[in-house]
Amino acid sequence: MHTENRTEKAATNRPKIMVVDDDPDLRHALNVRLRANHYEIVNASDGFSALALAQKEHPNLIILDLGLPAGDGFLVLRNLKTFPSLALTPVIVLTARDPQANAQRTLNSGAIAFFQKPADNNELLSVIRMSLEAASSPATPRLPA
Repeated sequence: MHTENRTEKAATNRPKIMVVDDDPDLRHALNVRLRANHYEIVNASDGFSALALAQKEHPNLIILDLGLPAGDGFLVLRNLKTFPSLALTPVIVLTARDPQANAQRTLNSGAIAFFQKPADNNELLSVIRMSLEAASSPATPRLPA
């Protein structure tokens, strides 16, 4: 008699979030928070590997830094839109860059939200939840910056 392991099955149905940041401490902290909220995590530390990993893993959402080696966040945003399977993937930008100079450009480039580091954890998690819910509906609204 075969019994189904519900824990394993539930784990495979968790939303997958890709964290793209060159700071290993920040990636680790985000990973801990996101896993505690039942998300599956994949990580990239530069623009080039982010694009390759996104094509391989097809995350449900991407958290993206702008200041990256091997292709900055704007390049990643632009290139994600060229892949049909990734073009509608919600991207939340989390960066140390100045919001006055970058928030609107980020949103115009296709991100759905902009956070300046350090971000409020509860607010970031709330936007992640709303973004994943919106992405599963027919039309994906842009969230406020």
